Amino acid sequence: MEKRIDAPEVQQPPPFQSVAASAEDKECETDTAKNGKAVGFVLVHAGAGYHSESKAKEYKHACKRACQKAIEKLKSGALAIDAVTAALVELEDSPFTNAGMGSNLNLSGEIECDASIMEGKSLHFGAVGALGGIKNPVLVANRLLSEAQKGKLSAGRIPPCFLVGRGAHQWALDHGIPPCPSDKMATKFSLSAYKRNKRKMELAEKVETEFIQTKRRRQSSENRASETHTGFPGEQEKKKENDSGSLDTVGAIVIDHEGNVAAAVSSGGLAMKHPGRIGQAAHYGCGCWAENSGNLNPYSTAVSTSGCGEHLVRTMLARECSIALQSEDAHHALLETMQNKFIMEFLWSHTTESMCVGYMSAQDGKAKTHISRLPPGAVAGQSLAIEGGVCRLGSPIN
Repeated sequence: MEKRIDAPEVQQPPPFQSVAASAEDKECETDTAKNGKAVGFVLVHAGAGYHSESKAKEYKHACKRACQKAIEKLKSGALAIDAVTAALVELEDSPFTNAGMGSNLNLSGEIECDASIMEGKSLHFGAVGALGGIKNPVLVANRLLSEAQKGKLSAGRIPPCFLVGRGAHQWALDHGIPPCPSDKMATKFSLSAYKRNKRKMELAEKVETEFIQTKRRRQSSENRASETHTGFPGEQEKKKENDSGSLDTVGAIVIDHEGNVAAAVSSGGLAMKHPGRIGQAAHYGCGCWAENSGNLNPYSTAVSTSGCGEHLVRTMLARECSIALQSEDAHHALLETMQNKFIMEFLWSHTTESMCVGYMSAQDGKAKTHISRLPPGAVAGQSLAIEGGVCRLGSPIN
């Protein structure tokens, strides 16, 4: 099924760390009965960051389960939007991902999540930000999308597509989504990371205070020439940040039997973030994008991103990736050479040390998983890895 397209290192990447899992299909077959086989595809990612070797099995297992849940939905006749939601729920429920259950804790020791979802057929979008007390934020985002599709509310009011904080929580309860106390959402992994990060932060603040006081004493001293500063003690801690195993936004993209695409993302946000902070996972055009092919677009595209929200909210990365995938390039030439309109191409990229992905078509008996890592010697944030493959939605390619 898979043909690898690898570019392990590219110089001068964009000035942010990110991962984009994207897919494009040209004139996807809409009648599954023509070859008598189910049609559909899902690609998931478990976040950009550092995936420790010791937990590689758990990351891959989470991606595999997410793929299987989505494919089960597709085989039962569900559309892309429901399948991508099922994949995200599975990723949110994993204690090893930074989404839903087990998310990073903020400065106050609480869990606040971001999530968004987009449907390529209608271009409808739903999102939540800084949402606490809900086990699966993507369910709220999906419900916002579906409720908005029903049209105006009473008295001609416009239904919301993006809610945050307590308002989002209350809306979820009002629409039958059960609450989950924050202490139930925290895991031993997230609590341990919070305590470790809190100690590091307190130490860094103490060192900074001592350094400022020392600097002032030096400035008032007549014998400053004999004293030198050998470096901020907190620097060694910063160098070890990637060793903490912290990850970012998880996501998925799906193509259904009608050729519709959908994309979704979910994140617990940065560790020790300020309460109320909202990352790219909730922002329109930044966290995810899905758009069916049409008169202006030769390809259907679906994109899911992961990375530092403070950078990505200024880039509209998901939307930009979608636009880029419409251009005539080597990948397009590859598709034309294959001379088969059932071909789909999928890609993932990252500038972080690693990312974990899983993918599966309706023709596969099980999902494939892979942890992509930067090559030896490559510097995270200064190098870019791109991998991917192609598959036929109707039947596998040898």
